[in-house]
Amino acid sequence: MSERTAISAYLSENAKLIEASLRISLPSAWDVPMRLREAMLYSLEAGGKRLRPALVLSAAEAVHGKPEARNSAIPIACAVEFIHTYSLIHDDLPAMDNDDFRRGKPTNHKIFGEAMAILAGDALLTHAFHLIPQAARQGAIPADTALAIVEDLAKLAGAPGMVGGQVADMLGEQGITSIDELEYIHLHKTSDLIVFSVTAGGRIGGATDKQLELLSRYGRNIGLAFQIQDDILDLIGDEQKLGKKTNSDVEQNKVTYPFLIGLEESKAQVERLTQEAKSAVLEAQFQAPERLLEIADYLVKRDH
Repeated sequence: MSERTAISAYLSENAKLIEASLRISLPSAWDVPMRLREAMLYSLEAGGKRLRPALVLSAAEAVHGKPEARNSAIPIACAVEFIHTYSLIHDDLPAMDNDDFRRGKPTNHKIFGEAMAILAGDALLTHAFHLIPQAARQGAIPADTALAIVEDLAKLAGAPGMVGGQVADMLGEQGITSIDELEYIHLHKTSDLIVFSVTAGGRIGGATDKQLELLSRYGRNIGLAFQIQDDILDLIGDEQKLGKKTNSDVEQNKVTYPFLIGLEESKAQVERLTQEAKSAVLEAQFQAPERLLEIADYLVKRDH
């Protein structure tokens, strides 16, 4: 089995684990309007790489040293997928990116209407903050760890993090964006939730402050590399594999890394950021760093 096949199998295994947990993470006994529940689950169960929850599990395993550490991290992994899914629903809205398809399926607002899509996103966002203290109540993680994770998520998914990155992206579309401004957008819109994922997993695994700092560096770099690779794939990717139209950035006159620095330099940036991410993992001297290293390599070579 090749290294790429092995990490693909590992990510697939994690995705199945997460998807089984996602299905039961919104309690069936709760009196939720059926149409709202349907809209939430439509996007939550739409598939995807489940990269962010996989990073929560992988970081917990890397720090702790044993695969069993992933079990304690599952509720937090589900929480980050709730946040990510809400952000995708809102990003696709006509007032934002105005996309008709996501992962090869009609976007949420195309099925449920704009108002319900907004509310489904709101509900997913809110529920993420329910899942984290539940992990502490059930004994999966200590209460002080849950508190630190909630603080991290509120910041990294909020105004100084992912939401701030989305705002900067919208404002940037109104004029010429410099490379520094574009980096700010990617670091907050994409990297911050990845930073949250690996540091949350690290906290669960018992990381030191220094190891958390290095996990942040790893997450920052692979998050930025991931987004630049997305920009590249929008130009040269396979529409069938991507599940959406290519050249959409060009058609919408969006400023991207290839637009500002060219395709070849963008590819070089992805490679550089990946190597810096791997160096941070090695410096941290984790008990089991292999999966984090393999994920970094997998992302730089992905085609969708």
